[in-house]
Amino acid sequence: MSDADRPVYERGDVVVGLDPFKGEDAARPWLVVTNHEGEPFHADQYIVLTLTTKSWHDGLVAVESEDWVRGGTPRESRIAPWSVQSIDHGDIDYWQGRLRPERVEAAVDALREPLSN
Repeated sequence: MSDADRPVYERGDVVVGLDPFKGEDAARPWLVVTNHEGEPFHADQYIVLTLTTKSWHDGLVAVESEDWVRGGTPRESRIAPWSVQSIDHGDIDYWQGRLRPERVEAAVDALREPLSN
C-alpha cells in the first residue's frame, strides 16, 4: 500500500497496534487523541491513550456502549488517561472503531488535570 492509499487516523479513532511494553507480538487498542494537519509527522505518528479491560484504578475513564459511534470492543473497556504513547502508523494493525467526541474530551481532560496543577 502506498502512502497515498493508507488510512489517516483521526482524533477519536480506536486502533489496534503494537504494545511496546509487551513485545513484538503483542497488540492492544489505542485511542487516537491527536492528529491534526500541520502537526509534525501528520499521518505518520499518532499520540494515543491506552484502552484497557482493567478496572483497578479510580482514574480510568469508562467507555460505555453508547460512546461508540462505530465499532466497539469485545470486552468492557476503559481509557487510561495517564498512559500516553506515540505510535507510528506502521505499528497499527487495524482500525477498531470511533468514540464520541465527548468521551475523547473526557479522557483528554483527565490527562490535563494532573499536568495543570
